[in-house]
Amino acid sequence: MSAADTTTPTEVPPLMSVPPPSAPPTPRRRRGSGATPWLLLAPCLLILGLVMGYPLVRLVTLSFQKFGQSQLWGFLPADWIGFDNFTAVLGDGEFWTVVVRTIVFAAGCVIFTMVAGMLIALLLQRVSGWVKTLVNIALVASWGMPIIVATTVFKWLFDADYGILNALLSKLPGVEMIGHNWFASGPQGLAVIMLLVVWGAVPFVVITLSAGLTQVPAELEEAARLDGAGAWGVFRHVTLPILKPIIVMLTTLSVIWDMGVFPQVFVMRGGHPEPEFQILPTYSYDRAFVVNDYGQGSAIALITVLLLLGVVAVYMRQMLKIGEVE
Repeated sequence: MSAADTTTPTEVPPLMSVPPPSAPPTPRRRRGSGATPWLLLAPCLLILGLVMGYPLVRLVTLSFQKFGQSQLWGFLPADWIGFDNFTAVLGDGEFWTVVVRTIVFAAGCVIFTMVAGMLIALLLQRVSGWVKTLVNIALVASWGMPIIVATTVFKWLFDADYGILNALLSKLPGVEMIGHNWFASGPQGLAVIMLLVVWGAVPFVVITLSAGLTQVPAELEEAARLDGAGAWGVFRHVTLPILKPIIVMLTTLSVIWDMGVFPQVFVMRGGHPEPEFQILPTYSYDRAFVVNDYGQGSAIALITVLLLLGVVAVYMRQMLKIGEVE
């Protein structure tokens, strides 16, 4: 036996079981007081309560009362008549005509505002910096113009005798528009007022959509083009889904604003809108302050508020769906 064979082998110590690394402790989230959000909202809620609380309560109260000139001047007490005002309003065919006219008017304003706003916002992404600056300045200037001033300008533009629009159209071959009264019929006159509303609402939509377009990833658009998508395909499958929350918000706000249009119609018609120009806000005003039936005027205003609350409910449902998908 050789010397190498006589060496004792080195004993290998048994392997020790190493415990698996424990997961890092999850940080404990501090739970704030349940009253903290309400304390932060308290100043805003207080201001809203002071500014809107009393008028809303008064509106609801008047809608259940018989309240006319005698009650206004204190000659007779206000009588509670329950739902009689609502029954009279809802049973009036003229009211439903005004409701349909208001819905059509608001829908037209919203559609044209959103389409024009989207087209201008997309155009601003493809122009040079100085052009974009000039357009934004013009948008902000038109947005900041007081409604009464804008309405007066539009009255001059569409004036039958001295309006610049009639003069320009009359220069076209075979067109004679001098003396044409745009407000001789309800549809034409409401179309002019619709144009005024859209002109004042487009700047806000353009600025908001332009900010949203900056958040669309360029790599997604490039990937869609590499896959063979054209301009419409990129917009439909990439840009539009990303802008959907902003579009839903802008559409809802536009519906609320356009359903409540009052000064444009009131001033454009010289403070006395004809029956074919009546929409819900002006119809409520006429019933309250022209007919002096404040109870029915309040009932019409309250029905308008309920319609707008329905729009807000649809908006909240859409936003919750978007949040669940994300």
